[in-house]
Formats: sequence, structure tokens, C-alpha cells
Amino acid sequence: MTFAADTSCDCKIREAVNFGERDTDLDLDILLLHYTGMASAEAAINWLCLEESGVSCHYVVEENGAIWQLVPEEKRAWHAGKSSWQGEADINSRSIGIEIVNPGHAFGYPGFPDKQIASVIKLSKDIVKRHKIPARHVLAHSDVAPGRKSDPGEKFPWQRLFQAEIGAWVPPVTDYHDEIVEGEASERVASLQAMLIAYGYGLEITGTFDHQSRMCVRAFQQHFFQHRVDGIPCEGLIKTLENLLFAVRQEKLT
Repeated sequence: MTFAADTSCDCKIREAVNFGERDTDLDLDILLLHYTGMASAEAAINWLCLEESGVSCHYVVEENGAIWQLVPEEKRAWHAGKSSWQGEADINSRSIGIEIVNPGHAFGYPGFPDKQIASVIKLSKDIVKRHKIPARHVLAHSDVAPGRKSDPGEKFPWQRLFQAEIGAWVPPVTDYHDEIVEGEASERVASLQAMLIAYGYGLEITGTFDHQSRMCVRAFQQHFFQHRVDGIPCEGLIKTLENLLFAVRQEKLT
């Protein structure tokens, strides 16, 4: 299959083979950001284009800012895996996936170069505008698969994207008092779980701070509370989440 680029950004085409048709009952309303988690851009792009890999994505952004498109946006790429957001499990049908070249936590996890982030911003802005993707639906792979995935991780500059009018962000509240420990059963745990669900995370309200809750908190930290990524909620994290939900209710993150 030969296709033309969907984006107005400068990009090269490399055709992946793992994709399918989108579920037409679902809106395309998520931009999902990943890191490649491989040693090099070449290795990552080759893997994403191999049938045996069982994966693909719509775009890859290299460290030098070069952009590749591998799958047409109209098609359902295979990048999210087992995941959920707002109770919907078929994230691939709802999303466009961008893989950002970075070796990830398994290979030292370096920072993201400025040229690369500039291209991610340019590409994301184009996608968000064309598909009218809400700010609160610009997500990390870890947001939709907490505990299973950690990308693009706590070094990814979400605040810079927000300053470019992409995605959601509120300043983190750095108050570490009143930590919730694993195993605690209380009303405040149920309230925290309810707020995470209200934003979109996939978990249940049990009233007990269990493993699934800790993984969701860790995912939230990697996106919105990046200075502390340990899965342990504290007063500042809860206040940050409250402020994020308030911004959503005030339609400041549309």
C-alpha cells in the first residue's frame, strides 16, 4: 500500500504492515504518545514495520527531529496494546500514535532533545487541530496502560506541550504530607480512586489502596507530578489531581 502523508509537517513515508480498520462507532479523539524503548531509531522503525513484531504506529519522531509516517491516520495502528481510557478498551480505534525515539528506562533513559520535542510539538499541534482532539485526551502510553507501560516517562516535557497549547497540565502542588500507604482502607482512598476514574484512568473504587491504585498513581505522577514517581499519593498529588479536574470542569482543557 502506498499512501500520502496526512500531516503538513515535513515527513518521510515508511510503510508498516500491521494495521486494520478503525471501529467506526468510536470517535478518533486521543493522541497517544510513546517512547520507542529500543537502542536506536533505525532498530525501532524496522521493528515497527515488521509483520512479526505485531505492532505499528502512525508516526515516529527521531532525536534529530525527523518525522516518519508508517500508517495512514484513517487506519487503526497497533500501538496501544491492552489498555483503557474512560472505560473504553479499544484505544487503537480511538487514537493516533506517535512513537518518540528514546531508548527508555531499560537503556538509561536520556532526556528528549530540543529538536525532537520541537517536531513532536509541531506534529501534535497539526494532529490535534485537524481531529479536534481535546487537551485532556493527549495522553501517555502509561496513562492508558498503568503498570504495564511507563512511556514516554517522567522526563517527557508535558509542560512544554501545554505551553504550546497541546494537552493538559496544571502546576504540581509540592506538599508531601499525609501519604497513603498500600493497604490503607479509607474514605480518602475511595475519593482518590473516584477522582482518577473521573479523569479517565482504568481502575475500580474499592476504598483500599491496592496495587492497581498504586500503578495508576504512578502513571499520574509520570505525567503530572514528575518530580516524584513512586506510586505513593500525598496531599500535594491529591490537590494537583483536584486542580486538574477543576480545570476540566471549567472547560479550560477542552
